[in-house]
Amino acid sequence: MSEALATDSAAEVDDLTASALLASIRSERDTENAAAARQLDLAARWADLHPPESIHLAAAFTTPGSEHEEPIAGEGCPLVAEFCVAELGAVLGTSTTAAKKLIGHALELRHRLPRMWGQVHAGMVPAWRARSVAEATIHAVPSLTREAASWVDDQVSAVAGKVGVAQLDRLVQEAIKRFQLAAPDPASDPEDGYLYVDPRHVTVHDQDVHFAGTIHVEADLDLADGIDLDHALARDAATQKALGSTETLDVRRAKALGNLARTQTALDLFHAQDATAAPSEDDRKDDLPVAREVVLHAHFDADLVEETMVFGPTGRMENRQKLLLLEQLQSWCADSRTTVTIKPVIDLNHNLTAPGYDIPDRIREQVILRDRTCVFPHCTRPARGCDIDHITAYDHDADAEGRSQPGPTRSDNLACLCRSHHRLKTFTSWRYQMAAPGVFEWTSPHGHQFRRDRSGTTPVEPARP
Repeated sequence: MSEALATDSAAEVDDLTASALLASIRSERDTENAAAARQLDLAARWADLHPPESIHLAAAFTTPGSEHEEPIAGEGCPLVAEFCVAELGAVLGTSTTAAKKLIGHALELRHRLPRMWGQVHAGMVPAWRARSVAEATIHAVPSLTREAASWVDDQVSAVAGKVGVAQLDRLVQEAIKRFQLAAPDPASDPEDGYLYVDPRHVTVHDQDVHFAGTIHVEADLDLADGIDLDHALARDAATQKALGSTETLDVRRAKALGNLARTQTALDLFHAQDATAAPSEDDRKDDLPVAREVVLHAHFDADLVEETMVFGPTGRMENRQKLLLLEQLQSWCADSRTTVTIKPVIDLNHNLTAPGYDIPDRIREQVILRDRTCVFPHCTRPARGCDIDHITAYDHDADAEGRSQPGPTRSDNLACLCRSHHRLKTFTSWRYQMAAPGVFEWTSPHGHQFRRDRSGTTPVEPARP
């Protein structure tokens, strides 16, 4: 039936002239904008249903870690009960963070940018453009007062929201200046501002990894340190060339910086050795810690053993969940100053168990490798930084009272939850169970069900009536 409908729809499109096709796609865009405006309104209404008072009505006392009221928009916007955000995100198929941003934008527009809010619902300004304005006024530094936000609203609305990112940033800065919101900044003084702020820093942008396996590094150094670093890089690059390297100067200097990071000559300062005793070369080598530690977790799917990517054999780095080329791994491990430790293989499907409540390191490692991320619907927090939750709560009094343990410390009763979603599961009616190793089925307070596995999150069935 669905195939027949799709064929009919395709045939209708084929019959359209060029002008009719443009008119049709414009009509579809208008429908999309109207739906986005309606979604903003519904998000604001969802916040209205969950004011801070709903928290206090639900509990007669406060338990550490329980739900609290949370500001998610600017000054003058209502607060929202923290845990209501997660269910909205799950139903929309987005993360809790994305749902929080949606509600925050809706409240910011309705309460602090009312002219823009009206233009969105009149179809004059698309929701995405209004949300970009709300994002700017919510996160302005310093924070905008209601009067300052209203001034920005007037300026942007006067041109029906047709401002670019640079113009919007200038308007926000003008509002900060006009309403005298910025505190005096001694560092901006061209004469002696350097006395207040030390600009030295080294920043490694490890969130943005190039497909070639490189990252960007930037730094501001002391003049003397910078000159010394330049000389050290030039010397190492020249040494590489003398040893036969045919790579470019830029590549050799980049490799030289990596060599400096691994050599760690400054660690000699931390050895409390007799100043009169000259340690041998072997002693100094044994005293220094290894320059590089590589922890690798290889995962193989029996159905894909013969398949490789276009770049060649690949694996997955647990850190940042990045793909890793086998060629890169070989080059790292071949370095003479690299120590490679092979850890025992952990079967992710084996059901490990332990007595008592505490989780042994081997079971913890297995659960982390199995789940990879927080197992709440659409959450992508790395499992390494999550709590390990007993899916069915551990009963600390069961043994003393002679009852069987309902929530044993066992692989099939443990899952990774980030702290936020761990609290959500503990203090609300969100419930979940493990259907298979690494596969979890969640039920929200309003009956929506979701299935989370390694491929992501999918809705299971409609909410109960």
